[in-house]
Amino acid sequence: MQSRYFTIHAHPEGTPERELFALETAELPALAEGEVRVRNTWLSVDPYMRGRMSGVTTYIDPFELGAPLQGAAIGEVIESRAEAFPTGTRVRHMGGWRDIAQLPAEQLEHLPDFDVPEQAYLGVLGMPGMTAWAGLNRIAEMQEGDNVLVSGAAGAVGSLAVQLAKAKGGTVVGIAGSQDKLDWLESLGVKAVSYKDRDADELTAALREACPEGFDVYYENVGGICLEAALNTLRVGARIAVCGMIARYNEATPSAGPDNLAMLLIRRARMEGFIVFDHWAHYPQFLEEVGPQVESGRLDDDETVEDGLERTPDAFLKLFEGANRGKMLVRL
Repeated sequence: MQSRYFTIHAHPEGTPERELFALETAELPALAEGEVRVRNTWLSVDPYMRGRMSGVTTYIDPFELGAPLQGAAIGEVIESRAEAFPTGTRVRHMGGWRDIAQLPAEQLEHLPDFDVPEQAYLGVLGMPGMTAWAGLNRIAEMQEGDNVLVSGAAGAVGSLAVQLAKAKGGTVVGIAGSQDKLDWLESLGVKAVSYKDRDADELTAALREACPEGFDVYYENVGGICLEAALNTLRVGARIAVCGMIARYNEATPSAGPDNLAMLLIRRARMEGFIVFDHWAHYPQFLEEVGPQVESGRLDDDETVEDGLERTPDAFLKLFEGANRGKMLVRL
């Protein structure tokens, strides 16, 4: 059996070009004892993958040039030499960016038992959802009645963060770009503020208008002017959970940081970065709390879907254009 998969053969500088990605084919070896062959049905593309393309080890190893790219995926076991994963089992794993994955059984996990579409385990009930929950609850220690600001609020992580924050009862403000995203956030009961065509001072003014009393929690997904404006609108004792800074992922050279970091001192605020993998032991707690809300439809799990393995790089690149609402997925 053959597997088609994407590779890169160079480390990109700046925003990757579509030509960076090569679709290749390889014959799969016979299954060894303890291995499983999976036909993927859904692939995830995520902003953190950009860092893995740079050839630098951060909190995760870089992609190996010429080797199949990796990412979260959902699929069906089509051949197995592992008792725990018989043929027909639906699984989640990290053998994405390909149509057929052949992996050791210890790299697979059974899908949780909720009545939801299986791709939800790549989004609202997968790593993005867990990231939103961990940032709010374990890093920012969100409390009832907190006013919460979220940048990248219409993305995979931000869209759940605003909804979880809304359930706590305070004012929730989401920063986004397009009018479609702003309208969607408003439909969720979130005050939506656009960053488009604004500098940091103008964004600060818009945030103060949306929430004059200021914010107890800032969930950071973007960086840049969003961080600068957020720092200007903190309340005393505020907490900032730094999940990502997508505005900087494609920069070829380092950019200057915000010039108002003194607001952390003035507001006696705390700013902490986190990686969701460090909190994965709490995934069962997250599922117990959030799973029933998704199952009942109380949480909106919007998705943007590209069809076909060939579209995987295009789906990935669209993340940096702000083209997705909710989780960006590839359907095979």
